[in-house]
Amino acid sequence: MAKRFTFDFWNAVAGFILRQRIWVLLAVIAATVFLAFQWKNMRFSYTEANLLPNDNQYNVEYQNFLDKFGEEGNVIVIGTKDPSLFTPEKLKAWTRLEERLSRFSEVQFTIGLGSLQELKKDKNKQQFKLNPLIADTTDFSESKVRQYQRKLYDSLPFYQGLIYNEDKTTVQTAVYLKDSIVNSKGRKIFVLNKLQPLLDEFEKEENINLHVSGMPYVRTLSSKNIVDEIQWFVGGALLVTSIIFFLFFKSFRATFIAMLTVVIGVMWAFGFLGLLHYEITVLTAIIPPLIIVIGIPNCIFLINKYQQEIKNHGNQARSLQRVISKVGNATLMTNVTTASGFATFIVTQSKLLSEFGTVASICILAIFLLSLLIIPTIYSFMNPPREKHLKHLGKNWIETKVTWLENSVRYHRIAIYFTAVGLLILSLIGIYTIKVSGSMLDDMPQEAGFFKDIEFFEREFDGIMPLEFMINTKQKKGVMKLSTLKKMQSLEEVINDVPEFSKPLSIVDVVKYSKQAFYNGNPKYYQIPTSQERNFIFPYFKGMSGQDKMLNSYIDSTGQYARITTYMKDVGTDEMERIEANLMPKIKRIFPPERYEVTMTGKALLFQKGTDYLVHNLILSLSLAIGLIALFMAWMFRSLKMIFISLIPNLLPLLFTAGMMGFIGVPIKPSTILVFSIAFGISVDDTIHFLAKYRQELKLHNWNFKRAVYPALRETSVSMFYTSIVLFFGFSVFLISDFGGTKALGGLVSITLLFAMLSNLLLLPSLLLSLAKNVANKETLKEPKIDIIEEERKEK
Repeated sequence: MAKRFTFDFWNAVAGFILRQRIWVLLAVIAATVFLAFQWKNMRFSYTEANLLPNDNQYNVEYQNFLDKFGEEGNVIVIGTKDPSLFTPEKLKAWTRLEERLSRFSEVQFTIGLGSLQELKKDKNKQQFKLNPLIADTTDFSESKVRQYQRKLYDSLPFYQGLIYNEDKTTVQTAVYLKDSIVNSKGRKIFVLNKLQPLLDEFEKEENINLHVSGMPYVRTLSSKNIVDEIQWFVGGALLVTSIIFFLFFKSFRATFIAMLTVVIGVMWAFGFLGLLHYEITVLTAIIPPLIIVIGIPNCIFLINKYQQEIKNHGNQARSLQRVISKVGNATLMTNVTTASGFATFIVTQSKLLSEFGTVASICILAIFLLSLLIIPTIYSFMNPPREKHLKHLGKNWIETKVTWLENSVRYHRIAIYFTAVGLLILSLIGIYTIKVSGSMLDDMPQEAGFFKDIEFFEREFDGIMPLEFMINTKQKKGVMKLSTLKKMQSLEEVINDVPEFSKPLSIVDVVKYSKQAFYNGNPKYYQIPTSQERNFIFPYFKGMSGQDKMLNSYIDSTGQYARITTYMKDVGTDEMERIEANLMPKIKRIFPPERYEVTMTGKALLFQKGTDYLVHNLILSLSLAIGLIALFMAWMFRSLKMIFISLIPNLLPLLFTAGMMGFIGVPIKPSTILVFSIAFGISVDDTIHFLAKYRQELKLHNWNFKRAVYPALRETSVSMFYTSIVLFFGFSVFLISDFGGTKALGGLVSITLLFAMLSNLLLLPSLLLSLAKNVANKETLKEPKIDIIEEERKEK
């Protein structure tokens, strides 16, 4: 009954499409226009990828920190190691640069040589005041410049790590952006249209080599690279797939129709992103070229079937009807399994991956629908293919490959099994060595100028990624108690001993600076006051000009919360876990949990915790993908043993890829773990095609398994080879990416799919032959719920 329904349904679909072909084309055009209008809603991401759910503990703690102290990733640093900076002309130019930077409406304030403030004691008013280090901006004589340099390096330890490095060879200016533009389009406009041109001009005119970094700057240029790469991905995927398609079919007409189909698919992909108001991120940016790569195999199946039908009987109407009714059902099943692999990302509870999975799965089903509607409809308006367009159907070189596959399965099954077991053992060894990486910078373009600048600041200032320690004293004005300040100083010393962290900065440093100022700027007094000194030093803060900027940056308005800010180098998840495990016991000893609450937070930590969360959830996602597809195949073939056999040749390539990642040092991270769900969802398509044909051949040959395997192998191997070559080179387009994660994704998926093809063409038929008595009978291989491939009927 189900088979009859399936047959009637697809015949009805074919009849509707061909009879209403004009309306079908108008509907496609109307949908394309509608989705094209949605492009205006597309937005580019201006925030870091938050991999954690909103209610996750680390997200809650980070949001609590932002509520107390505001945006912490709002600093752009501009540094130079130019030894001639402290010369009259260069220093004057540097101060002019800072002045121009501070005048931008997007800038909150700057801290640098030109705007450096020195804390002084006013005896008459009994208060501290902030005086500019360079009081006279017109006097840049040699002696004055040397005086500024000596005072900075010898008398102002407060600014070490903030303005100059420990070796006193590098100077930087910190540009603090207004919170309102840090996560908005305004940041992009400022960095690309104002900051970069100004700095380029300065470098050229003053011959000073600048290094620029900081999270707002890095995020802006990284986002720009993503946008720039989309056009290269789409163009590259179209070029590669069109060349391969033409080489297969030797037909400009067939190539044009296929390319038109996938181009409309790309337009729909952008339209769905706009319709759902999703941001374009490093993941959603790969969806349009992904649709091209996955859509072309649909075109290959449909056009190849049409040409085969024309070659067999020459009746165009019957050929188009059979293309839809026979291949439509098969391609629907394979596209559903592929979409299922992507749809499992939705359950990760990560907004980044959930949006990617949602749009990718919708677009995969959409490209199937487009292929089914556009290709038969356009061909119905054209003359049937000529003989020269059908020559590729009998290629000798393909026949040679098919014969080799058949002989390998027929005569060398033991060698195939030994090879599979050997690869499995090697893969397991490689998997044992694989590492997990949670670095924020790991996937960024390592050849880009801004990445070289990141390395510069890591060398000179020990990192640019902010890490925060928030101390809750559990009482108002508890921060300024001497006991609390001493504990914070102890924690700073612990942080300073971590080589991956920069010199920390907190209210403790301000208090130490105040004691130095009280003793007339003598640097030997840069220390926490005694209890007696505290009583007559702290009153000097009252009425101090600039007090809000200096104090309120490090304590909240109630005086209950304090922050210690440090910056960290680009360390991986394993290293960060080791550092955290080493730090937390020391923090608890310094700040007893019953009296204080200390939270470690910041964007860098948030990303690494997100990576851990994501890895565990993506393992769940992959397991779900395998389970869903197994259930789907159980519904189709109604045989548990067949499910087990079908999973082996598809899981082995995943294990092989994971093992290879371990051997070559590619870590598990958000970008590379996507490989497994994507590759599994696509590679299982070959298994479905082969098993469907095998099931058909068993019936035709009266359940003679040997006579069924080889015809199934010969017929499906050609289409598997064609589609796998397209997928291999299509995903290889991602290798042109500057982003390590995208590059790894493309290379690993390409290799996995190629290995999956060989596994399905060699290991799967070998298993079917060796286990035929258990699976190739009417009891264990029951009638499928639906026909994947309709049986061929003799022409009358």
